Amino acid sequence: MEHYASHSLENFKNYVGIKFQLYNSLFTSLPFYRIEKTGMLLSLFLNICEEGYKKKYSPAQIIDEFFLKDTSFKTESEKVDLLFRFIQFVERQVVLFDALEDAAFKYVHNMTGAGTLKQLEVEALQYKKEKELITKLENFSVEIVLTAHPTQFYPGSVLGIINDLSKSLSENDTAKINMYLQQLGKTPFFKKEKPTPYDEAMSLVWYLENVFFPAAGRIVSFLQSQFPEADYQNNPVLKMGFWPGGDRDGNPFVNTETTLNVADALRGAIIKCYYIEIRKLRRRLTFKGVDNLLLELEKQLYNNIFIPGNRTAITKADILKILNEVREILIYQHNGLFCHLIDGLINKVHIFGLYFASLDIRQDSSIHKKVFTALATSGTFFPADYDKLSDEKKIEFLTKNTKELPEKDYGDPIINDTFKSIKAIKLIQQYNGERGCNRYIISHAEKPLHVLQIYGLFIMSGWKKEKMKVDIVPLIETVEDLQNSVPIMKTLFENKEYREHLKRRNNVQTIMLGFSDGTKDGGYLMGNWCIYRAKEDLTAISKQYGIEVIFFDGRGGPPARGGGKTHKFYASMGKNISNKEIQLTIQGQTVSSNFGTIDSAQYNLEQLLNAGISNDIFSDRHIPLEQKEEDLLQSLSEEGFQAYIALKNHPYFMDYLVQVSPLKFYSDTNIGSRPTKRKKGKMNMEDLRAIPFVGSWSQIKQNVTGYYGVGTALKKMEEEGKFGEFKKLYRDSLFFRTLIDNCEMAMKKCYFPLTEYLSTDTKFSEIWNMIFEEYEITKKYLFKLTGNNELMADYPVEQLSVDMRERMILPLVTIQQHAMMKIRKMEQEQIKDPMKSTYEKLAMRCSFGIINAGRNSA
Repeated sequence: MEHYASHSLENFKNYVGIKFQLYNSLFTSLPFYRIEKTGMLLSLFLNICEEGYKKKYSPAQIIDEFFLKDTSFKTESEKVDLLFRFIQFVERQVVLFDALEDAAFKYVHNMTGAGTLKQLEVEALQYKKEKELITKLENFSVEIVLTAHPTQFYPGSVLGIINDLSKSLSENDTAKINMYLQQLGKTPFFKKEKPTPYDEAMSLVWYLENVFFPAAGRIVSFLQSQFPEADYQNNPVLKMGFWPGGDRDGNPFVNTETTLNVADALRGAIIKCYYIEIRKLRRRLTFKGVDNLLLELEKQLYNNIFIPGNRTAITKADILKILNEVREILIYQHNGLFCHLIDGLINKVHIFGLYFASLDIRQDSSIHKKVFTALATSGTFFPADYDKLSDEKKIEFLTKNTKELPEKDYGDPIINDTFKSIKAIKLIQQYNGERGCNRYIISHAEKPLHVLQIYGLFIMSGWKKEKMKVDIVPLIETVEDLQNSVPIMKTLFENKEYREHLKRRNNVQTIMLGFSDGTKDGGYLMGNWCIYRAKEDLTAISKQYGIEVIFFDGRGGPPARGGGKTHKFYASMGKNISNKEIQLTIQGQTVSSNFGTIDSAQYNLEQLLNAGISNDIFSDRHIPLEQKEEDLLQSLSEEGFQAYIALKNHPYFMDYLVQVSPLKFYSDTNIGSRPTKRKKGKMNMEDLRAIPFVGSWSQIKQNVTGYYGVGTALKKMEEEGKFGEFKKLYRDSLFFRTLIDNCEMAMKKCYFPLTEYLSTDTKFSEIWNMIFEEYEITKKYLFKLTGNNELMADYPVEQLSVDMRERMILPLVTIQQHAMMKIRKMEQEQIKDPMKSTYEKLAMRCSFGIINAGRNSA
């Protein structure tokens, strides 16, 4: 393992580090307006930043010294113009680095090593676990759910360049590389208008077509060739989900028209993929009896995508019927020639159907409350005193009602859309199949009523109980709700009507758990630990009632939002946590960073499959935490929670975030169509979304939500004489070790010299020093715990990647802080300066390169 880590590091240095230096130098010779001067000045500015922070200069002092000593610029507008050009230059450096990492992926990662399916196959044979593996393949799956949460600053045009540049870099095609770099220099990064929800959906459909379609095909074909005994038809081991166009809580601008348009686009996209595959197959399968069948299928697919307004009733079963006929002819009349090609397409049809990715509907429970208040006053069959009834009486009414509501305009577009969205699910299932849209997710599901309200709404919207092919999924997020999750589910499982509904859904209940709001609410340790405990407790209660529970994890990119070493978390769960499926959201930059190429997508999908399968068939490897160990982690989490809450309750906490970080400019970036917070009005923690919250800490290089409280908690454990037990836990528990690994990743991206000028600030010195001291304490105790003397020492490739990326954006974070200092001074002194809007734009534009360079930093 150490040998391969060393080999990977060497490859990274050669394929990424050295090539970056080589091609980065090309930028300085590109024939653009003043670009050469910009490139040289940027290199000089970077060195001045590094030296300046060593001298404890503030960003303003560094920039002032740079302009005074190394340029001839005198006016403010000239200086700002250069800073904007620095931003544009660094943005393109980041793109080059991304493309180099993508191109080097298969050289840096062992595509048949630890965590891959090849390794799983070898181990299954070695330990005689083939039968267990085949059984697991027939009932286990990984579902990746793509979401449009706005942490991706690249417009589609730039993503296309990254893809093409990456391919050329892997082929060492210097002419094309130079051409794409020139194209990059002339392509704007800034979006003048916000994308629509449909635009966001289409940008992710590109990944479905160009990455997930071929990657999933590769994986299932490998499994089918190595383990042909398994039944892949009734259980595709890979599934795709989709939120853009259905997620109303995440994006209040989504409506039923959007939902139906996105469902149509998904159907059209997968049919197009099948059409292209059939065209390729016909070049090989030119045999008698086969060509006519494929030509007929090609025509059917063509009629669905190329004739405007035409949507025929072709089904998944229709496609499979023809493909299986072709397969039979190949086997019995043509010696199975090219049979593997038809098998590959059959596998894809089983995975993607006619829906490509299952479209989820999501809405917040507060909206449903508004809907029912309107119904109670609408003069329908609702009890007039509905709002005054107890939850128990409301549930009784909702579950026993069989009446359908007449169509009516309630005078509120959100209420009207709630009913239309439920009717739309039936329409989508009619054309795309049941899997096309079969889940309704309720955000902030804080009590049983919130789930049974949706059950009632489906009945009122014309769905028959016996034919309700929809799963109702509670989303539980805050620390308090996670701790109360068992009573919620117990009440639901004991409700007669809901129990019957679950029977019709094969006694399976999906529960979504949100990492982002958990850590925002309770800090890094408590957020993660509450989810682990909730999974254990919900698994136990579900078993008592004969229910198979599936956990759907709402994960973001960075450790603070459930990202990081995700596959290791799943591998560490143990037998006390349900492992029927792994379901997780992939959002923002995680889509492009972990699943941006076929190689990286295949590798990361295999890591998840391996984690889930090996967790079951090699369950003795990761023994569940014993009660004593759980008590230790509970104590640690409580101490970390208290430390985090003390910071969060600081009277200047929100002021610090708003005035020192670029939080208030998130909505101006035009990277996503949704607002930064859930409600209008003054910025507050409750309504602030997790992405801008976590992303703002990341941009000022303090990453509070990824480690705050960990050091204080470990110090307390040492004072109580328990530190030795935690060292043993770190050695023995993959769960705890992964928790610490991810904490180190968050800390590695911190850089306190950037904001050290605040250590003596009249207003913010106390809070800055609290954060810095916690960082230092945490670093000290992590080194004690791991035995290492630097962060991420066990991951040398990622460590070097972070170092190079952080150095690349040092000019940007410096410029951003400089701009924030200017803005803060103008606001404090109530100066009306026309340059204020320019500095606000400068701060906002820096976000692009900073976030993109961090890839999973928001």
